Amino acid sequence: MNAYQPLPITILTVDDHPLFQQGIASVIANEADLYLVGQAANGAEGIALFREKRPAVTLIDLQMPDMSGIDVIVAIRAEFPAARIVVLTTLEGDVNAARAIKVGAVGYLFKSSVRKTLLETVRHVHAGGQCIPPSLAHALLATRNGNAITGREVDVLKLVANGNSNVSIAEALSLSPETVKGYVSSILLKLQARDRAHAVMIALQRGILSL
Repeated sequence: MNAYQPLPITILTVDDHPLFQQGIASVIANEADLYLVGQAANGAEGIALFREKRPAVTLIDLQMPDMSGIDVIVAIRAEFPAARIVVLTTLEGDVNAARAIKVGAVGYLFKSSVRKTLLETVRHVHAGGQCIPPSLAHALLATRNGNAITGREVDVLKLVANGNSNVSIAEALSLSPETVKGYVSSILLKLQARDRAHAVMIALQRGILSL
């Protein structure tokens, strides 16, 4: 008589890149304890498939044409608060991770490392854990410790990114040039940037600014 075999962990993927979907399917295919129950090509289809399949773990791309991964997570967890969701992304910014975690994601998986870490991540979050890449942990901790860029600083940074001087930024935001100078100094300190151009580059990498 065969020993008792637990039911496999059911997985749903939501991603608009067919080749990437195929890659995930190939990684899962040979794992006896994992089973791919559905693959959605966009956010709306992903929400509908979640309702139908009720997967144990859902993998969701952050960037899709019809709706963002964040919006998909919000929609799914509004109906199913216990959903275990892992973000799939090419975006390595801690701000993106913070947004995803804030709305209920329990894992953050870079697409570049899927073949190395997918299986471990799925099993860990299914068991109740949370998976955040070590490369993000320090930045997330710094944000929680008061080094987060404020909304007003983001306004200033956007104008810096467009090549505006402090005087031009002051006029655009109805501030004094000295106040803008103070904001810029604070931004450089929080981002640990060498100069304005370096600050913009870091902000893009972290997801504070988007192209």
